[in-house]
Amino acid sequence: MDPVILRDPDQAQQFLLQGLWLQRAVPPVAATVKPALEWALEIAAGGQPLPPTGVVADFGHAAFGAERDARAPREPVAIPGLPPALMRTYEDHVLGKVYADWSFERASDAMRRFHGRDRARGLAYLVKQFRDRAGYGGVELSPGIIRTLLEGQPDELLRRGWESLSTQGPQPLLIELYETLIAAARRTAEVLALEDVIALEQRTALADMGQYVAHRQVLQIANRLESGLPRHKVKPLAGRKEVPTRVLDEDTYPVGGFTSITTKGSVESLLHSQLAYMEREPELRPDLFDVKYLRDELYYYSRDENQFLRRRRTYLFCLYPDLVRSRFKDPELPCQRIVLILGLLLTAVRKLSEWLTTDAIKFEFLLIQEKGAKPLAQEGALLEMLFREQIENETVQVIHLSEEIARYADRRAQRSLCHLVNVSTSKVEVSPEFAVSSDLIVPGPRPEVRIGFEQPTELPADDAVECWTLTLERLLRVWV
Repeated sequence: MDPVILRDPDQAQQFLLQGLWLQRAVPPVAATVKPALEWALEIAAGGQPLPPTGVVADFGHAAFGAERDARAPREPVAIPGLPPALMRTYEDHVLGKVYADWSFERASDAMRRFHGRDRARGLAYLVKQFRDRAGYGGVELSPGIIRTLLEGQPDELLRRGWESLSTQGPQPLLIELYETLIAAARRTAEVLALEDVIALEQRTALADMGQYVAHRQVLQIANRLESGLPRHKVKPLAGRKEVPTRVLDEDTYPVGGFTSITTKGSVESLLHSQLAYMEREPELRPDLFDVKYLRDELYYYSRDENQFLRRRRTYLFCLYPDLVRSRFKDPELPCQRIVLILGLLLTAVRKLSEWLTTDAIKFEFLLIQEKGAKPLAQEGALLEMLFREQIENETVQVIHLSEEIARYADRRAQRSLCHLVNVSTSKVEVSPEFAVSSDLIVPGPRPEVRIGFEQPTELPADDAVECWTLTLERLLRVWV
């Protein structure tokens, strides 16, 4: 449904005020008027088509949990002039989908952590993404009309809306929008896509348009690449070379507790019952405790001293300054090459974290500097948004590096099994002594991969994106 433009101020005010009485998550009371109009203002000011005010209020109250805290009567208000089953069908198919949908639940959990105007901006983003997925329209009107209503008293605004419904009946446009919304919700599988939920959780939905689009494209490419990989852990590459690592004390964990009783042990593990053999009045001869001790007949607790060794793995993704030339979209690719590179690295981090759950893993993104300049500063900021949670728990680090990369990798290899991958647009000669090195070369729309000292090869594939998937799978076979 195409948006309807309301140029008449009186008709636009009537649309907004009548819509206040159609909200169902929380009954229409004075306390719900201002939040509903503020949310509607944020949507209209962003240039989006505006759904009925009642729909905006329902989405907002459901997202922020107000319907669970409402103490007003839950019996819906009977609206004169509405089709008998319209609102009941709306509750079943629209609100029912909202309450049961996993994507809406995750999005609302993220938005409850917002403060101030960010809450209204987050809700406006949620409404926009749902409207785009469902193919639902709305109305376009001047945001100044909503600002004018916000200056009035909530009770007076509700009175005017009810008087309009009673005397003139609901606007036909309102009924049409509700019917269209019900049909759109019935044919929509989920309220939001996964990348929409992640954008709210990582707050990129509130960022500027350039960062938001780049973040969304990386997530979409990562999901596409991941769908082409095997679900189970890939088989390691035949003939690969591994570097032995130093075993540290913090990598060793005792397993189990006291498992049995033995006749050998330390005093600390002696059974307390053995103290009964000690005589209170020792004579010239040894007492029974001493005799049993000399004969190794005393009983001790025996601890299982098996050790659990946890392998340390460090993955260094080294991004070179010439990657600025990969900010280019080829006709056969769905996005820029740099977006595909970041999507490939994001997928690699996801799969390695999933497959190597018993290992201590650390990922470091090394952005090479040039004479103090940071040519990949934008990519670094995007990586920090993509790995916000992993950076907080110190699983991922984003570092602007000016040190020699081979020396840096060898220093990491002293404490862990270190894999270094050099990402550039041309072949880079880096020869670490201890780290396992590989190259991801992106001279064009199809990447090339080099393992160790072999020649760079382009994996055969009919589709360019499939070539990226095969390249990622080959690298994962080296890294697992």
